[in-house]
Amino acid sequence: MAPRVVVLISGTGSNLQALIDAVNSGALTAEIPLVISNRSKVFGLERAEKAGIPSKVLALKPYTAAGRTRVEYDLDLAQLVIDAKPDLVVLAGFMHILSPEFLNQFPTTPLINLHPALPGQFDGAKAIERAFEAYQKGEIKHTGVMVHRVIQEVDGGEPVLVKEVEIKPEDDLAALQERIHSVEHVLLVQGAAIVLEEEAKKKSAA
Repeated sequence: MAPRVVVLISGTGSNLQALIDAVNSGALTAEIPLVISNRSKVFGLERAEKAGIPSKVLALKPYTAAGRTRVEYDLDLAQLVIDAKPDLVVLAGFMHILSPEFLNQFPTTPLINLHPALPGQFDGAKAIERAFEAYQKGEIKHTGVMVHRVIQEVDGGEPVLVKEVEIKPEDDLAALQERIHSVEHVLLVQGAAIVLEEEAKKKSAA
């Protein structure tokens, strides 16, 4: 039986599409039983629907509007993920910082995130914009992409895969974003495959 990968998204879902394509082509031996978005009406949900993958929307705003906490939201989100019985949880452009209460629900299930920067550089939002600005100031010569394990510290988990991305003198921000996204699509699939292989070895050794 193929391992189950639950994917969390917030936007267009281009990295979700890379995973779907890899599963369909056999490049990634897995199935995607569920896609969860914290925003409604995003294109990533259409990608899931087109691929025949069930999806759910769980937004934070109704919780805060009803006087409920982020932790309550995170616990409900965790339950949705748990119900899908994942072997791996992938944050593919998921723009929500997960609380320790969420992470504690997954003591043995690995969670990985894709971040468009090198380890220790430009953690958090707008990483590509900040890298481009730093390049223009002469502070860095290149940037990169990493797939890393999810811990409480934002973008601070152990890297699974890291790849440098060149910044060219003629680049504008859009050109750099495009180059980074093309690397992301490959790296996320490779990172997922590595972690799933590690999990399979653990199970066979147990």
